[in-house]
Amino acid sequence: MEKILVINSSPRKNGNSEILCDRLIEGAESKGACCEKINLREMNIGYCIGCDACRRNDGACVIKDDMEWIFQKMLAADIVVFSTPVYFFTLSAQLKTLIDRLHNGYKKMAGKKFCFIAAVSVPEPERLERTFDSMRGLLDCIPDSEELGVVCGNNAWLAGEVKATKAYDEAYELGARIAE
Repeated sequence: MEKILVINSSPRKNGNSEILCDRLIEGAESKGACCEKINLREMNIGYCIGCDACRRNDGACVIKDDMEWIFQKMLAADIVVFSTPVYFFTLSAQLKTLIDRLHNGYKKMAGKKFCFIAAVSVPEPERLERTFDSMRGLLDCIPDSEELGVVCGNNAWLAGEVKATKAYDEAYELGARIAE
């Protein structure tokens, strides 16, 4: 049974990217996966201050917030899903902050599998490549990491509009596929 951790970075509750997270979870759970979702809007995560204390302290960060708890969840998961709303064709500040805070331990995630979800108002899915590339930058640093798939929730502005797009079904299908 796969353990899947879904990290939703949308500050908007029940927004389009969160709807896609929930849909992926539905698909994964339909195949017996054990899923957990973390909403970053409910977490306290400070910015990396670049002090490099983590390099001197066996990976321990001097900032005491929710990041260590999230990082342990990431380590325990077989698959990590990052989800973001898209602002100006890049990922949310919440997700970027989380990624930056992985500075102290990203190498411990060697071999980890990842999926990406993004939701945006424009109709052209190719406009999200910069967003996905920003997330792929982390994978470029994690030894033997693997990208299992992406869901591009384009043409969805108002909360709930993503349900009328093909991304809604694609999220379910991706969840089911990665759980097998």
